[in-house]
Amino acid sequence: MDAALKARALRAGDELEGAPAEEILQWAADEFGTGLVVAASMAEAVLVDMLARIRSDVPVVFIDTGYHFAETIGTRDAVAHTYSLPIISARPQLTVVGQDAVHGPRLYESDPDLCCRMRKIVPLDRALAPYRAWAAGSRRVESAGRKSLPVVGWDQRRGKVKIHPLATWTDEDVERYVQEHNVIVNPLLSDGYESVGCWPCTQRGAGRDGRWAGTTKTECGIH
Repeated sequence: MDAALKARALRAGDELEGAPAEEILQWAADEFGTGLVVAASMAEAVLVDMLARIRSDVPVVFIDTGYHFAETIGTRDAVAHTYSLPIISARPQLTVVGQDAVHGPRLYESDPDLCCRMRKIVPLDRALAPYRAWAAGSRRVESAGRKSLPVVGWDQRRGKVKIHPLATWTDEDVERYVQEHNVIVNPLLSDGYESVGCWPCTQRGAGRDGRWAGTTKTECGIH
């Protein structure tokens, strides 16, 4: 573990608490340059748009699980076409067909944690490996487990700085930015889905209630 890097992250988290999201992301870009990567779920492109206004050489990683809605893939393609940013699609080692052959069909039902690990966590870990810091669009209002998200913190498992520029944003803040900057939005958000994940495990619902509905699972394990 890089103790000095961790200390710098925790110090920045204290100093930047309450700062505008753009200032937090600017700090990350200045501090790490191309050693920074931004993860995007393609629910909306707020963080991508913000990044593009700061610098154009920081990559954006999207986890292509093989189970995404067509609308989500379409949103990724629209983002790639619109912004001059490197877009990395991180994919699992096994295709869906390959996973079915090894672990049986509908692993997302029989062992959703294993499915998430193979199709989300491991591909993201591989994609993040070359970078010192990564940013995500997670927000405190999204779930009880995210209420204490720092704007800058330390990803203990990966040994990297983790930045949440939008941590303090409300749904209204997101909507305001989308409208002001004409940001690309996944059309599913206008069709009753307030949180978009893989199609087998996502239903229409308020907040994250539509994710893994009917189970005790609330997070995929990425964060």
